[in-house]
Amino acid sequence: MGAKSRASSAAGKLAAGPRAVEKPLDRGASVGGTAASLDRIIHERLRLAIVSALSVNSILTFAELKKLLETTDGNLSVHSRKLEDAGYIAVEKKFEGRVPRTEYSLTTTGRAALERYLTHMEALIRATRHG
Repeated sequence: MGAKSRASSAAGKLAAGPRAVEKPLDRGASVGGTAASLDRIIHERLRLAIVSALSVNSILTFAELKKLLETTDGNLSVHSRKLEDAGYIAVEKKFEGRVPRTEYSLTTTGRAALERYLTHMEALIRATRHG
C-alpha cells in the first residue's frame, strides 16, 4: 500500500479515537473525577492522532505522519519523542542511500494504552449522555 493510500486510510479512521483508561467509568462515579484519570501521554491532541494513525497503519514514516497530521517537523519530533519515551511507539532510523528515513510503529504497550484510553472515553461519553 502506498503512502497516499495509507495516509487517506488513516485519515478516515482517525475519528475512531483513542483507547481508554485502566477501568471503565463506574455508573455512580462523577464524570469530572474520572476525566482526571485519563492517560495524559495519549490525551494530548497530536499524540492521540499519532497513536491513532499508527493503530491502523503498521508503519508510517516521519514524512507520512507529518503530511497526514498537517503538523510541523518540530511538533511531530517533540510529540513522537514523548510517545517513544513512554514505550508507546517504536522508532527506527535508517538511510535510503544518503537520505535519512524515520519509521514509526505502535508497540504492544502503546496499543494497550490506546485501547484503555478509548474505553475510558467511551465510558465518559455514555455517562454524559445518560447522566
